[in-house]
Amino acid sequence: MLDFQFPVLHESEIQELLSLFETDQQVTSQSGSEDTNTAVCPSDERKRRRMISNRESARRSRSRKKKHLENLSNEVNRLVAQNREYKNLLGSVKHQCHLVGRDNERLTYEYLSLRNKLQDLCRILATLQMQLQ
Repeated sequence: MLDFQFPVLHESEIQELLSLFETDQQVTSQSGSEDTNTAVCPSDERKRRRMISNRESARRSRSRKKKHLENLSNEVNRLVAQNREYKNLLGSVKHQCHLVGRDNERLTYEYLSLRNKLQDLCRILATLQMQLQ
C-alpha cells in the first residue's frame, strides 16, 4: 500500500480549487457532452468534497491535539512549581518540628528536675514537721 499524504489546503486554496471545478463544469456542459459528464462528475465531486472535508477535519484534529499538548505542558509546569513550593514548605515544617522536639526534650528534663526538687522539699518539710511535733 502506498503511503501518500495529501498536502494541507487552506480555505483560500480550497475556494480557488472549487472555482476551477465550477469553471470546468460550465465548459463541459456547454460543449454538449453533458450526458457522459453527469454520470462521472457527481461521483468525482463527492470524492473531491470528501477529500477536502477530510483534510479540514485532519487540520482541526491536529489543532486540537496541539492545543491539548500545550495545556498538558502548562499543567506540568504548574504542578512542578507547586511541588517545589510543597517541598520548601515541608522542609520548613521539618525544621520547626525539630526545634519543637528539642524544646520538648529540654522542658521534659526541666520538669523532671523540678519534680525531684519538689519531692525533696516535701520530704524535708515533712521531716521538719515531725520534728516540731
